[in-house]
Amino acid sequence: MLPRGATVVGLRALSLAGALIVTACAPQPKSSAVVDSVAVDSGADASGTLRVPANYRDTYQYLGTWAVADDKAAGSKEMHMVYASPGAAAGHRANGKFADGTTLVKEVFEASTGPMTTGTVSHTKTLKGWFVMVKDSKNSHPDNKLWGDGWGWAWFDQGAPTKTTSTDYKVDCL
Repeated sequence: MLPRGATVVGLRALSLAGALIVTACAPQPKSSAVVDSVAVDSGADASGTLRVPANYRDTYQYLGTWAVADDKAAGSKEMHMVYASPGAAAGHRANGKFADGTTLVKEVFEASTGPMTTGTVSHTKTLKGWFVMVKDSKNSHPDNKLWGDGWGWAWFDQGAPTKTTSTDYKVDCL
């Protein structure tokens, strides 16, 4: 058995090691257009054509997952996983606004709900598609019906990340 002082010192060291591990593993904001020598895709070209950004899972910051409740049964009918372009979250925390060019990608999954050892659990099942938004406070594409209210907006069905099914953000996205 260790003396009481040695136990306290050991617990403090263990606590400090845990804090250092958590800090080292936490996602760090990145603010440049190149992340780990990979160009970051914004999800829009100069003409305002939108697409699901290439490699967003590797270069964007994961913001979280939201569950959409099932209207008819216990659990969720969809799970939404949201990613933001590098530096977007840090910029928003700093001034409460997303900078022009910020891209948000929402993966929309069909959910499955069932009993598990921890209780009734909903989890992702099948990718339905992506919802992509690109910040544009300058109204750079006034003749494009997928752009307005300071954003470009579009839905992409699973299997077609470069071809939107949206025709007008006011009808299809809001």
